[in-house]
Amino acid sequence: MTGKSLKLGLLISGMVLSPCLVFFGAEAQQLPAPSEAPPRLAEEQFKNIQTLKGIAADQVVPSMQFIAASLGVECEYCHVHGAMEKDDKKPKVTARKMIAMMMAINKDNFEGRREVTCFSCHRGTKDPVATPVISDEETKPESEGRQTGEAKPALPGAEQLLDKYLAALGGAHALQKISTRVQKGTVTAFGGERLPVEIYSKGPDKRLSVMHLKGGDSVTAFDGNQGWLGVPGRTHLMSGAENAAARMDADLYFAVHVKSLYQKFRVAPGEKLDGHDTFLVIGRNEGEPPLQLYFDRQSGLLIRLVRYAETPLGRNPTQIDYADYRDSGGVMLPFRWTLGRPGNRFTVQIDQLQHNIPVDDARFVAPPPVPPAAATKPPAP
Repeated sequence: MTGKSLKLGLLISGMVLSPCLVFFGAEAQQLPAPSEAPPRLAEEQFKNIQTLKGIAADQVVPSMQFIAASLGVECEYCHVHGAMEKDDKKPKVTARKMIAMMMAINKDNFEGRREVTCFSCHRGTKDPVATPVISDEETKPESEGRQTGEAKPALPGAEQLLDKYLAALGGAHALQKISTRVQKGTVTAFGGERLPVEIYSKGPDKRLSVMHLKGGDSVTAFDGNQGWLGVPGRTHLMSGAENAAARMDADLYFAVHVKSLYQKFRVAPGEKLDGHDTFLVIGRNEGEPPLQLYFDRQSGLLIRLVRYAETPLGRNPTQIDYADYRDSGGVMLPFRWTLGRPGNRFTVQIDQLQHNIPVDDARFVAPPPVPPAAATKPPAP
């Protein structure tokens, strides 16, 4: 598989926000399966870890993704290709100082809460934004257009909106009559490249997508317990944050279960999305990032989902926009969705869909890891 194909496969499969894992080496991706033993620390998995000592090893790559997205760069901006433990590049040395500064600001001013991140100043550029930007349009006061003392428009309750969503899809009974779903279509990635894709789902919570690249298949899967990703010769078992997102994607009855997934819900006016007025429902659990659901005010269908993966440095966002809803056996389903992260975006268009056909459980199981060539530590990020 060529470097270009590998990078494309990793980006679309959801393995990375930037091509970090392409440069980390196979050892960094083929993490050991979760066990009862304490997770390995970053300094035990990688060489030359300094500022990020003490974090879990599986949080190193997500942290690098957050930095890359915050600065609008790729891994080689700071790292030496093929020798990522080296400190030869000045931006890597500077990054360590900036991380230490950020941690000190949060400790000294916000009781250790992570209020300031790389993105607070960088805003997607290598150089921090220090000067206010002159807007092309005059900024209007938030209260303009409302009379003083005028009450805000009443919003429906979260339960009402979630019930409307479930009904719009066809209802719980219709959804739960589906045991499997097989979809075939096309992925359109950055640059307009189009690739065939197959998606296999099995209730209640197994899912596998296979994207066919020229050099081999790129796979994203969840077996009901553990998520994994694979390209030829490499298998990556998902971290805790990746696993949580994969579990949500794999839930064949998400609309039935969503009310039980979060302890608290709040409703706010949503933005206008592709011509649709929306309500925003925000789900929260203590100590976890929120889930944002944008529902069409008229149809009740889900138009956008935004979720976040927590890292030691900040949250990595993922946005999924749903469109082209069609009736399939009494259930309304999106036949097109666009998944976006900082630095990459791709669209899946479904052409064929079948329900309740046999799908073997073995399809969702990760292949055994390839034995490492040598028992050496992989290079440090």
